[in-house]
Amino acid sequence: MLKEFKEFIMRGNVVDLAVAVIIGSAFNTIVSSLINDVITPLILSPAMKTLGVSKLDAVAWNGVLYGKFLASVINFLVTAFIVFLLIKTMNRFKRKKEQEPAAQPAPSREEILLGEIRDLLKNK
Repeated sequence: MLKEFKEFIMRGNVVDLAVAVIIGSAFNTIVSSLINDVITPLILSPAMKTLGVSKLDAVAWNGVLYGKFLASVINFLVTAFIVFLLIKTMNRFKRKKEQEPAAQPAPSREEILLGEIRDLLKNK
């Protein structure tokens, strides 16, 4: 059973998934910081100054924290846009690679001999 578990863990799909989760977590931290520390203050700074708050999370009305909701919506939209750009870029590279003509393999010895036979028969 331990051997089967080891084989399961070491399969490519499981290892790839683990790497993707780790990188995704790190990427999430970067995107969250970009949104919370750069984009949100730039977009909403006039409204936040009017409301007299320094953080969007503090915006509330009668106990309803709609500032947190706005921050979550902005976070989702920016994250979705970044993922869209990544997928679009990957698809462009994939299309370029598919459009490149495949290199023709060198003819085998048999193909060369058959070509010579064909040429000899044509000349007769």
